[in-house]
Amino acid sequence: MNKIFGSILLLALLTSGGHARAERIKDLATVSGVRTNQLVGFGLVTGLDKSGDVSSLFVRQSMRNMAGNLGITLPPDANPRSKNTAVVSIHAELPAFAKPGQKIDVTVSSIGDAKSLRGGSLLMTPLRGADGNVYAVAQGNLVVGGLSASGQDGSKITVNNPLVGRIAAGATVERTVPTSFEEGTDVVFDLHDSDFTTANRMADAINKALGADTARAVDGTSVSVRAPSNPSQRVGFVSVIENIELAPDDAPAKVIVNSRTGTVIINSKVRVQPAAVSHGSLTVTINENPQVSQPAPLSGGQTAVTPQSDVSVEEENNHMFVFNPGVSLDEIVKAVNDVGAGPSDLVAILEALKSAGALRAELIVI
Repeated sequence: MNKIFGSILLLALLTSGGHARAERIKDLATVSGVRTNQLVGFGLVTGLDKSGDVSSLFVRQSMRNMAGNLGITLPPDANPRSKNTAVVSIHAELPAFAKPGQKIDVTVSSIGDAKSLRGGSLLMTPLRGADGNVYAVAQGNLVVGGLSASGQDGSKITVNNPLVGRIAAGATVERTVPTSFEEGTDVVFDLHDSDFTTANRMADAINKALGADTARAVDGTSVSVRAPSNPSQRVGFVSVIENIELAPDDAPAKVIVNSRTGTVIINSKVRVQPAAVSHGSLTVTINENPQVSQPAPLSGGQTAVTPQSDVSVEEENNHMFVFNPGVSLDEIVKAVNDVGAGPSDLVAILEALKSAGALRAELIVI
């Protein structure tokens, strides 16, 4: 039987020896208000090799609208069709402080019945923010990582996804999103993971480096720092703060179980209270052996099938686990390994300990 170490990922957020590691503030937190913004657009991809939309009403209406915008008037009864065109959605992220003229990447996805976007080109498409304003304009040749091919007999092969493409530097920024970075007298840093101890340590580290009362912890997520009002000085000030190092607090004790893959993640802070767990299972096997009854010749009888079932019950050897007070992660895994148990056995044991109130950790099943 495979050892449990072969199937279980042991994740220690801090070394078991208790030596805290120092991390920069820029790796633990971000400046409040300095964020990306999502953009979205609706456009056309042309130049496809008969792999575009066939029956989509979206592409016909879009082609008519595009022709009207370019000064081409189509007859009212015209019904433009083209297998070389596909209607697509475009989305991108606008970085903080992005200025007009800078380039950003865009992702293009088919929303019709196109078979592939491979080899297509995106026509000029405005990208709008949540407020409805245009912040960028996208256009360019798609790079599609997937492909699809089919034969006349109906056979088909698809590699990756041919209906999603990407254009590197495919959009030009047209409008700047205002931020609150230059406003107010303070700069607020927001932790990636809320923790009161880490927030307090961050404030102490900043005060130690820049002087008393420079920073204060607002709550478990935010640390407010008094900053210069001059924008150029504020940039240098934040640069200094970002590189201050501190030791973040240990993560709470957690056990995470992925029920789909059988992966178990345990951090080094997991402990159990005194407990004894007996783990075993019953295997019930039912074999069907139907018996055929054949009548004698010329007897006038009929052939009959008589069902016959053989039922057997097998019980595996029970394993008794005894945990003393304060048992650590290493001892839990060693106890399970010593009896040759697998990952599913460990999950059952942890669930039993949690139900009995002996597991001093948060058990998360995903």
